[in-house]
Amino acid sequence: MKIGLLFGSFNPIHIGHLIIANTFAENSNLEQVWFVVSPHNPKKDLNTLLHAHDRYDMVEKAIYNNNKLRACDVEFHLPRPSYTVDTLRVLREKYPQHTFNLILGGDNLTNLTKWKNYEEILEHHQVLVYPRPSASPSILDTHPQIQKIDAPLLDISATYIRDLIQQQKSIQYLVPDEIATYIRVKKFYF
Repeated sequence: MKIGLLFGSFNPIHIGHLIIANTFAENSNLEQVWFVVSPHNPKKDLNTLLHAHDRYDMVEKAIYNNNKLRACDVEFHLPRPSYTVDTLRVLREKYPQHTFNLILGGDNLTNLTKWKNYEEILEHHQVLVYPRPSASPSILDTHPQIQKIDAPLLDISATYIRDLIQQQKSIQYLVPDEIATYIRVKKFYF
C-alpha cells in the first residue's frame, strides 16, 4: 500500500489538517494518509502540548468516518524528542509491505535541509509538498524525490485556535464539531 505520512503535534487537529490529508487521499496515488501524532516535536515547547494520548484521541475522533485516513502512534514508542528520519526508519522496518511518502507544507520544505539526516529521508521516501502562503523557494524544489501537489491554500494554525479558546471565543468551522465539543467537555486549553 502507498501511504502518505502527515506528521504533526495536532494540538489540536483542525480543519486545515483534515483538508490537506483528504486532498492527498482523494487526489493523488496514495491509498491512505496517516496522521503521525508527535509526542514531542523537537521544535515545539513541550509545555504548550496536551498529553500525546489526548491529541491522538482527537485525531481519531476527527477521522472516524474516513477509511482513507488513519491515526498513527508510532512515535509514542520512540525516544523523545522524535526525529522524522528515525520514525521513517521504524515504519519501513515494521511495515515492509508499504511504501511511505512524506507530506510536507512548502514552508517545511524550505527547512528540510536542516532536519536530522534529511539526505536519508530523500534517499528512501518521496516528499509530497502542498503550497503554504508563507513558503519561500527551496533549494530542494527540483530534487527528483520532491513532488509538488496542488492543494487548497490554508493558513489556519493550532496556536490561533488555542488562543481563541483561551479568550473564550468560538472555534466553530476551524475544527470539526465533535472536536470542539471534546475540547469544551475536557476543558482543554483553558
